[in-house]
Amino acid sequence: MTMEQPRIRLGNDDVWLELARTGADNWQITADWCSWLTADFTADLSAAEVVDFLARVLSRLRAPSGVRFSAAVTPGRNNPLTLKAEPVGDGFAFFVRLTPNGDDGMCHLQMEIDPIATVELRETFSALYAALVV
Repeated sequence: MTMEQPRIRLGNDDVWLELARTGADNWQITADWCSWLTADFTADLSAAEVVDFLARVLSRLRAPSGVRFSAAVTPGRNNPLTLKAEPVGDGFAFFVRLTPNGDDGMCHLQMEIDPIATVELRETFSALYAALVV
């Protein structure tokens, strides 16, 4: 029996983003937009980088609602993923920017994920955070 690797998935059946650990410092980033546009690539990220990203997102999700925010997985050169959160009702919609080659202005994918309730987001991000800090 194999244990499932830590992962997070945002979105629905039509538009989604997944960040999944595949090894010690390897993560798979996968995104799909209505099966018309997809991205699937490996990112070299340490657990500490991902934990820091999750902590920054969680701190914003625990703050009073109604404030937009942005969080990049890593600062600078090798950032494969940036989330920009826009408050909508009792949740957030996300604008996702994927850059398989690092902060590449030419080779990137941008997509929008419909609003997700803040409570659900806190649970989703907290579960991955807890899986990595144990």
